[in-house]
Amino acid sequence: EEEAVQRQQDELWLSQFLGRRRPAPPPPPPPAAASPSSARAVAVAALGRVARLTALCPALRRSEDEGDEPGWARTREEAEAALRELREVVRPLREPGYGEALRRKAERARKRRLRLQRRKHEARAAKEEEVARAAEREAKIDQWRAKCIQEVEEKNRERELKAAADSVLSEVRKKQADTKRMMDVLRGLEKLRKLRKEAAARKGVCPPPSADEAFENQVESLKTLLKTRTELYEAEERALRVMLEGEQEEERKREMEKKQKKEREKLLQQKLEMDSKLFGDPAEFPLAHLLQPFRDYYLQAEHSVAALIQIRHEWDQYLVPADHPEGSCIPPGWVLPSLPTNDTWATAVR
Repeated sequence: EEEAVQRQQDELWLSQFLGRRRPAPPPPPPPAAASPSSARAVAVAALGRVARLTALCPALRRSEDEGDEPGWARTREEAEAALRELREVVRPLREPGYGEALRRKAERARKRRLRLQRRKHEARAAKEEEVARAAEREAKIDQWRAKCIQEVEEKNRERELKAAADSVLSEVRKKQADTKRMMDVLRGLEKLRKLRKEAAARKGVCPPPSADEAFENQVESLKTLLKTRTELYEAEERALRVMLEGEQEEERKREMEKKQKKEREKLLQQKLEMDSKLFGDPAEFPLAHLLQPFRDYYLQAEHSVAALIQIRHEWDQYLVPADHPEGSCIPPGWVLPSLPTNDTWATAVR
């Protein structure tokens, strides 16, 4: 009976001891493939174990100082379990080739990020360039539209002015025609009175001299009035013709100025193109460019009268007639290089 009681007590104690024990930790996961995300997860897990070990160290010291053997043993078991977990967690980091594979993947990820950033930057730059080109096109279209509107308005004003001048001129010509018709009527009246006077004389009827004098005075008065009006209308016509000729001269002058302006702009554009071919684009020409000394040398005559005189003196030494067999005349502008004749030359030019 004592043995049976002792056995029951032992089984009870063992069941209570096993009930107080913590469940065994789960087996560690298999080592994952080397990747930045898995390495980050391993680092986070390892930091958690390290923090747990750091928290258990003061408890061990306190149990050791107080002489608490059971507490010290429990804390030691927990620390050893945390240390084993830590070793299991960091075990993939110690495998051969893990660090190199992680470095290669991190480098590939970095290059991928840089490539995506470069593509994004290029896309943004292309978009900005397209927006700038669209704005430039819109500005050119607006400028062209304003120029067309201005030309149409000028033509309308000229047409209205010409129509008004033609209207006034037609009125003056109508008045001149009326005056001429009235002069013809006066001459017809004189001829009619002369014929009637001759017919009356044949019949023996003679009008008094006062009647002839009154008729002649009236006719002379009307002729003087019509002559004055004719001179006035002729002066008005001459003034209108002078005004029309002045407007036409102004129009010809404006057309000539426009033509000269287009020629100057064309020559300026050609000069800019030649300068761009010889010295590069001025808008993108840095101050420290290797062609800057050559540019300063060949363009020094534009900034210094002494340099202009010296260069002209040097050129004048080689002046020859156009038909000289041993020379040719000085070219009027820059001598542009010819186009590349092969791919090698083209690559060197680019």
